[in-house]
Amino acid sequence: MRRSWIAPFQIAAVYIGTVVGAGFATGREIVEFFTKYGVFGLAGILLAGILFMFVGTKMLILSKRIQATSYQDVMIYLFGIKFGRFVNIFMLIVLVGLTSIMLSGAGAIFKEQLGLSVRLGVVITILLTIAVMTFGIKGLFSVNLIVVPMLIVFSLLLAVQAFSIDSFQILPEQSSASYKWILSSFSYAAFNLTMSAAVLVPLATEINDEKILKRGGMIGGFFLTAILISSHIALSSLPNVEIFDIPMAEVMKSTLYVVYYIYIAVIYGEVFTSVIGNLYGLERQIASFINVPSIIIVCAILCIAAFISKIGYSSLISSLYPIFGYVCLGMLVLLIVKKVPE
Repeated sequence: MRRSWIAPFQIAAVYIGTVVGAGFATGREIVEFFTKYGVFGLAGILLAGILFMFVGTKMLILSKRIQATSYQDVMIYLFGIKFGRFVNIFMLIVLVGLTSIMLSGAGAIFKEQLGLSVRLGVVITILLTIAVMTFGIKGLFSVNLIVVPMLIVFSLLLAVQAFSIDSFQILPEQSSASYKWILSSFSYAAFNLTMSAAVLVPLATEINDEKILKRGGMIGGFFLTAILISSHIALSSLPNVEIFDIPMAEVMKSTLYVVYYIYIAVIYGEVFTSVIGNLYGLERQIASFINVPSIIIVCAILCIAAFISKIGYSSLISSLYPIFGYVCLGMLVLLIVKKVPE
């Protein structure tokens, strides 16, 4: 009985920790996809939340029933063998790229917020990642169970504090927002569900009870929606919110500076969980066709990612992002319309 209640929250914590990457935690993604649309942005969050709850849960159940060992099995099931293989190769490239960007983000936090070396931040993150990855899925659970509740608490705290600020406002909607916020919501949910597949698909096959997966998916989707709404409200209290790279940190500085450095630690924790999540998915895919110890695969990926982060990979990702966005929307549509096998 005890496990039937704890396990869904473990699933939910991993789900939330995977979706809530550096861009989410800093508020940059939320501004771009939702807050800049004002009232329409709030409607967009509710739409994305519904997709997170129901489509995310469906992906977990589908992965379990087809016994997918990695996200490539789900892609082949959705897109077919030929196109599915192309999607898998593309996802492999993007996941390595995103891991590189997360390492760069960790270095940037050390430099901009703590006044330390970028390389020091990257090296510390790599060492911590290797330590956690040696514990496999237990390590993934443990980190997310620490970081995710803290993020939820801070998001709700900032939202409550925002209501007491005189500058609180819901940004005026753009003239073209009447249709753009809908596309923005679907794009946001599609991108994050596709990226979380790298972690959630192999995770689902290790859970024996489908009820746990259903509860975990719904709880995770619900809290993701709550965090999005709370962050949107907090960001709406910041004048000229679109000009900041880390707007949530600016909100924290102006409202609750006493816990500012704790919040920076939470942001770093979210960057860290994103690195772990991406690595977990990449390792499972590579291990399915290369028979070498997991730790060697993890170290090799981290070395490649560290090298890419040094030479600057963000420009390449931004050029691939529009194409990847269409692939993500395709996956979302197929997840919605395809039936889950008995």
